[in-house]
Amino acid sequence: MYSVEFDRPATLEAALAGLKAEDAQALSGGQTLIPTLKQRLAQPSKLVSLTAIPSLQGICVADDGMLCIGATTTHATVAAEAGAHYPALARLAAQIGDPAVRNRGTIGGSLANNDPSACYPAAVLASGALIRTNARDIAADDYFEGMFATALQEGEIITEIRFPIPEAAAYMKFAQPASRFALVGVFVAKTAGGVRVAVTGASEEGVFRWGAAEEALSADFSAGAIAGLSLPADDMIDDLHGTPDYRAHLVKVMTGRAVSAAQ
Repeated sequence: MYSVEFDRPATLEAALAGLKAEDAQALSGGQTLIPTLKQRLAQPSKLVSLTAIPSLQGICVADDGMLCIGATTTHATVAAEAGAHYPALARLAAQIGDPAVRNRGTIGGSLANNDPSACYPAAVLASGALIRTNARDIAADDYFEGMFATALQEGEIITEIRFPIPEAAAYMKFAQPASRFALVGVFVAKTAGGVRVAVTGASEEGVFRWGAAEEALSADFSAGAIAGLSLPADDMIDDLHGTPDYRAHLVKVMTGRAVSAAQ
């Protein structure tokens, strides 16, 4: 790993100023960035750590009833503290990686990286969450733009994620045993406005909503409602862990299990 300047500011304003440097890179939990640096696949001139900024940490419930989670809140903290308000989200966080990853990795870092097999994107998209940055609010439906691609602009960082709390929700993950990433993960959230179903780990385009399942489950929130559905395998990932047809089949299986768990 090559030499790099490291800065750990205590305020958001100082962090944003540091990121104006040429080739500067924000650092949150570092669970993806640090291995990338070690392999010399990225060469920023400066790392600006966000972990010492109090305003980016913690969990609370806002006056409008939304669950607000600071961007540098670790997976372990979400698992331990979000359960009283959003149990499905807490259980999702508890399944991420291993204890070392959960105590270093952050929700904001995961969403900024947008790995196609990460768990949080499914929760954010299914919940219809709001991604708040230093510059604006971005609806979940507008945030994810494909594999490792998001609506974030250069110099823009996530500060908070705001989750509407659904009537019922659950996340089911078929984990790849070595990496513990989702081979397929499905988050189902039921609200007064209907059901949202978000899938991670399966598609070459990253996290996506399964519209046919949402329509069926909004009419009948039971695992049997999707029995007659099938998901095209055209855009599914094909690798040594599973074929496109296998992943498409797993999406349906995990969706059924998530609905049963939510009930």
